[in-house]
Amino acid sequence: MTTETVRSAAAIDSIAVSALQRRLHGELLTPASVGYNTARRLVNRRYDRHPALIARCRTSQDVAAAVAFAREYDMEIAVRSGGHSIPGHSAGDGGMMIDLSQMKAITIDPVRRIARVQPGVTNGELVLATQAYGLATTTGTCASVGMGGSTLGGGIGWLMGRFGATVDNVLAFEIVTAEGDLITASAEQHPDLFWALRGGGGNFGAVTEITYRLHQLGTVLGGVAIFHPADARLALRMYRELTNTAPDELMAHIVLADVPDFGPAMIVQAVYSGADLGEGERMLAPLRRCGPPAVDLIAPRSYADLYMMLTPPIPPGAAYYDTAYTLKQPSDAALDDLFATALERPTPLTFINVHQFHGAATRVATDATALALREPHFSIVNIGMWLEGSGEAEIIWTTNAKARMTPHASSGLYVNFLGDDGEGAIRASYGSNYDRLAAIKAAYDPDNIFHRNQNIKPATND
Repeated sequence: MTTETVRSAAAIDSIAVSALQRRLHGELLTPASVGYNTARRLVNRRYDRHPALIARCRTSQDVAAAVAFAREYDMEIAVRSGGHSIPGHSAGDGGMMIDLSQMKAITIDPVRRIARVQPGVTNGELVLATQAYGLATTTGTCASVGMGGSTLGGGIGWLMGRFGATVDNVLAFEIVTAEGDLITASAEQHPDLFWALRGGGGNFGAVTEITYRLHQLGTVLGGVAIFHPADARLALRMYRELTNTAPDELMAHIVLADVPDFGPAMIVQAVYSGADLGEGERMLAPLRRCGPPAVDLIAPRSYADLYMMLTPPIPPGAAYYDTAYTLKQPSDAALDDLFATALERPTPLTFINVHQFHGAATRVATDATALALREPHFSIVNIGMWLEGSGEAEIIWTTNAKARMTPHASSGLYVNFLGDDGEGAIRASYGSNYDRLAAIKAAYDPDNIFHRNQNIKPATND
């Protein structure tokens, strides 16, 4: 535990801490509490943070009480839903962690096709809950990520080509503001805040419930095709052709990684969600003939089964470091450099993800929501992961991988893929929407108490 943490914890009135605990429906943990060390840990073990207090909230009122307490005692606030923040924003040293991971209520109205979801619900939990009614909405691609953070950054996933980004399917947010007020933001109520929350991250308060629009979805076609490195260069070009001509119903990503009992590989992950699965088979046929793949597991499945099949594994106790960039239209040279970078991976736990962004999500105006990167593109994420040691080799490779691809990269990046990239990268991600976001930030959080995020600083009159 750091000296700062000890000082911060000691400076808080123990009577006030006890009073807060009595107000909460959930738990209030201090460094002396049973369960504190488990609760403070993030998914990425690279971060070893020690909050002075952890409010494990169960209700919106718990969140409001925690925000008010933190403000009164001048404690830095970190908000956690799933704890997957790439730069570790979900926890800090010596402040208040507002832990939303226990807030897991899901209420589905299958007639109106809406779902009211608390932020601790994970992507996978929502997929399974909606699948029971033959419904779905766009979520992120990792089952264990919390819907709170996934949605607030914009939300990109397997159904975005057909149904739009996650934020395009949000009808309302319930949120605790910096003043400790519990309000609803929607097209009718606080529309400026509603606009900002759809992609503006955790800058504007602690979201306690999200209402989503749902869509009918039956059996889908999808799975993985695994190529040997010798076939990967051609397969990469076939993937580019496939995604250039793909209809809204088809999404395809790439993972360049090691596969157990197989070795280095290029993995194509595909999801076709259209009604005519035969059409999906015809579109995927050229790629599946390329090589052909050493393993072909593309088949009709329920969406929930396919989603869980494609969710990326994160070994327990792993530490990782990411870099990312955007490619609008990969040239042959860019594909060759991408493949060469993958071959230089230092360990089997390092890998590259290529995320396709296309379809309905790209036909939304740039200024319709805070999510600004609306043109077709690919987000490439280099992930250096390790279970032991300092991770020096993995961090060096990850850093060099981005540097090597910089000549091919485009400006801006999906905000949930940003690391500690600085204000310039944040501004580039939001583009022309940034100034409006800063003005809304000034209206709802002028003191910037919600700053452990990809921070949008409040606009000033200077």
